Amino acid sequence: MDLVATAATRIAAWWLATPDVEKAWLAIGFTAQLMFSMRFIVQWIASERARRSIVPEAFWYFSLAGGALLFAYAVYRLDPVFMLGQGMGLFIYARNLHFILRGKRPAAAPRDGATAKES
Repeated sequence: MDLVATAATRIAAWWLATPDVEKAWLAIGFTAQLMFSMRFIVQWIASERARRSIVPEAFWYFSLAGGALLFAYAVYRLDPVFMLGQGMGLFIYARNLHFILRGKRPAAAPRDGATAKES
């Protein structure tokens, strides 16, 4: 029981000594990690339902949101390895979302005034 009491005392002392800005950034970091982890849960559930490996659109939204928050956290911590890793991923997530959104747009009308053949 002494171990638990000692740990609780140390955590309380740390919490009181930690500036509010640091606590806010910790909250951002934990939120970012949760969002980043949610993409795997979304992908797993979708694959289980489909009985095959698939990557749903929500995976990329969670990837982008979590990656952006983790990148901000890495910049705040001045961690160049973490910044590079998350920064590179942001381009991939954004590009995949671009492809998804582009695929949802209706086909553009022909520019030369020709009409599409009816089937």
